[in-house]
Order: sequence, then C-alpha cells, then structure tokens
Amino acid sequence: IRHHSFADDMQSLKHAKLSEVAVVAAELGTCASAVNNWCASKRLQLNTKKTEVMWFGSATNLSRIPADDKRIQVGNDIIEPSSLVRDLGVFFDPELTMKSHIARIARTCFFHLRCLRAMRSRLGQEVTARLVSAFVLSRLDYCNAVLAELPASTLAPLQRVLHAAARLVYDLKPRDHITSSLRTLHWLPVKERIVYKLCLLVLLALNGRAPT
Repeated sequence: IRHHSFADDMQSLKHAKLSEVAVVAAELGTCASAVNNWCASKRLQLNTKKTEVMWFGSATNLSRIPADDKRIQVGNDIIEPSSLVRDLGVFFDPELTMKSHIARIARTCFFHLRCLRAMRSRLGQEVTARLVSAFVLSRLDYCNAVLAELPASTLAPLQRVLHAAARLVYDLKPRDHITSSLRTLHWLPVKERIVYKLCLLVLLALNGRAPT
C-alpha cells in the first residue's frame, strides 16, 4: 500500500480492478488497524472519527461496488466512504469532477470581491489591483494544476471571478466589456493560467530547479 506521511496524519493509497475492491478494502482496514495498534503501544490514539476513506472511479464503476465493500473496518469502528475529502486545501470528489472545489473557490473569491468593492472608492486603482491579486488571484492559482483538461463549463465559475475582479479594479459596470482590461492587467484566462502553471513546472523540472 502506497502512503504519504504528514506531520500528524497519513494517507494510504491502493488501486485495483473492480473485482478486487473487497480485497483492497480488507487490506486498507488491516493497515489502518496496524497503525491503530502501533499508536496504542506508544500511548497515542488514532482518531477514527477523523479517518476518511474515498473510492475514486467513474460513476458507472462506483455504482457497481456493493455498499458493504466500500466500508473500512478499523478495530471495532466502521469507516463509511466519504463523498468529499480535503487534501492540502483541495477538495476531491469520487469522480474527480472538481466541481465542489471550484464552487468553494468561487464563493470565497466573490466574498472578498464584495468586501473590496465596499471600499473601492477610497483605495484607488493600483491598491485595488494589489489587494485583488493577494486575496483573489492567489486563490485562483493555488494548486490549479489539478484542474487541467477540465471542460470550460466546469471552469466557468472561476472565469466569472476573474471578470468580476477586472471590473472591480477598473471600476467598470456589469455590462462593460473587459477584454482590454484583462490585457492591460496581463491576466491570463483561467484555462491559460493552468497551462502556464504546468509549463512552468515542466521548465523547472527540466532545468533541475524543481523538487526531486
């Protein structure tokens, strides 16, 4: 079982064919129970209430997995499969549509835009642009590589955030065109921002400037 260890938690990963789901569930349960026993021997406690399990796959394959096979048993506790999990600030759903993650980003960004709009007249254009970059664009760009190759309709909420941010910086009305404003700000569209992030990662990797 592959795993990633962090400061105070661990992630275990295993892939399998649809016919092997029950076996994988048993292996994950055995692994988690072993971790639980090790914690007990060190006078630590594994918090099963914060333990999550998620099955990734297509909607068709996920619907074919029996409910009992999706559960993980850790000691005397049963861990039910989650419909949404958070990993380093990114929310994943079983089908990896990323719609929940995008909706959360858009909701948070629009909240900050509303707060900034209330004081836009006192900030001025340059300060507003800096604040938008800090509070909004940083959230659009955070881990956006996981959104690569998603349909334009799925990315649309993030593009609306970008448009609203440009209107705020230049104090434009909702019906005003913003193409020239985006060019002046040198803000790439959301899809191109994702491609830029991937290209930058590849460039750093090829030149030995990325983590191993």
